[in-house]
Amino acid sequence: MQFRRSIRRFGVVSVLALAGCLYKFSGGGLPSHIRTVAVLPFENQTAAAELTLELSDALRRAMHSRLGLRDASEARASAVVRGTITKYEPDVPVAFSADPNQATSARRRLQISVDIEIVDQTNGKTLWTRKGLSAEGEYAERAEPDGRRQALERIVNDVIEGAQSQW
Repeated sequence: MQFRRSIRRFGVVSVLALAGCLYKFSGGGLPSHIRTVAVLPFENQTAAAELTLELSDALRRAMHSRLGLRDASEARASAVVRGTITKYEPDVPVAFSADPNQATSARRRLQISVDIEIVDQTNGKTLWTRKGLSAEGEYAERAEPDGRRQALERIVNDVIEGAQSQW
């Protein structure tokens, strides 16, 4: 009796595993002809020059790993991601030291805002766009890169989810 149940479970698991192998990821929620992407350097209207490279790199990695798109030059890509970094506020106090003799804050918050669009190059249609997409990140005092990384990760997640939700 126990042996039969084990064989039945193995059979069910095998069938489900085979069915899963037949499923193919191609381009996430984008149209099937979108297989390559060019993430163009964002126009940066802020004083933080490093944001352009950090955002472009994070988007490129996410497009590849989460949507299955390959990198390509702008001329050869089936889709293009472009945008503008419109705001970067790195020093918003969040929590303060408990010692009233010290006015230093212990936690900080930063905010990044971008305008972004994904364009299908085969027909010129905008696949997804968002104006004023913003995200925040918190960091310990003197650890601004940690907060920036958090905020950029949130922006990238929103872009990927937005691209997938359109189809």
